[in-house]
Amino acid sequence: MRVLSGIQPSGPLHLGNYFGAIRQYLELQRENEVFYFVANYHALTSVRNAQTLRAYTDDVVVTLLSLGIDPDLVTLFVQSDVPETTELAWLLTTVTPMGWLEKCVSYKDKVQQGLPAEHGLFAYPVLQAADILLYDADLVPVGQDQKQHLEITRDIAERFNNTYGDTFKLPEPYILPHVAVVPGIDGRKMSKSYGNTIDLFDDPKQITKKCKRLVTDSRPPEEPGDPAKLDEFPLFQFFRLFAEPDEWEDVKARYLAGGLGYGTVKARLAELIIDRFAEARQRRAELLAQPDRVAAVKAAGAERARASARIVLDRARAACGVG
Repeated sequence: MRVLSGIQPSGPLHLGNYFGAIRQYLELQRENEVFYFVANYHALTSVRNAQTLRAYTDDVVVTLLSLGIDPDLVTLFVQSDVPETTELAWLLTTVTPMGWLEKCVSYKDKVQQGLPAEHGLFAYPVLQAADILLYDADLVPVGQDQKQHLEITRDIAERFNNTYGDTFKLPEPYILPHVAVVPGIDGRKMSKSYGNTIDLFDDPKQITKKCKRLVTDSRPPEEPGDPAKLDEFPLFQFFRLFAEPDEWEDVKARYLAGGLGYGTVKARLAELIIDRFAEARQRRAELLAQPDRVAAVKAAGAERARASARIVLDRARAACGVG
């Protein structure tokens, strides 16, 4: 199966990105033909500084490699290194009704969050459709709340096919198993826009500091804990993700019985997070010291991606009469 997915370089990747997608990416690369890309064209809707965008883009590439994405197994590339993407996006734009874009929940949400209501944000689903259709993807990993993103891609592909004849493969959603909706340190969904993230490569002092800020209540340590808080508090949600089952059961039992303070759990959680990404942090340091190696990975990925993209773009150009 050919699998495709992308990540926006809108800032350092955080624990929400890891448990929501990257952990599954590592599994998918073992048994599939995989294309992963850094969606820097999409990031232009929110990042308006050239130096910052370049830095964020390279940081995502380095982060993925550090975490175990294998460039020998995966076609890893940067979106803007494949110019075929924007040409296909224009071809798709010509068959996409305005009403489809107006109904997109993500556009409304982002405008409500303060992003300007500009065409790039409005037409985001068309560029996203080009990203997917350009590589004849069979499967696109999505969470349960992201299925609409793929549905509009399929709608656009079907409309093009109905207009010009069979041109595009219709991708299927791959609902990611074991996806964790990771809370931020304030209890809301972890998001860069909320400023409530624990970044994957925060230094140990930052991780410890952020763990101390995890929202709890004023329960004295000696009092028995409230069972409802085990699912409600970010502290316990994180601990469940990072600890071995036996340790989690022990912490849960001690909390419910009384005698376990939040500070003790926060300190142990910080240790678990630091330990989980220690090897990746070392690999990251090595990659940052070898920029030519990272550049070579990007170049090789772009070459492979363009070879595949050209086939589909030529097919689409011929179908609609511009090639």
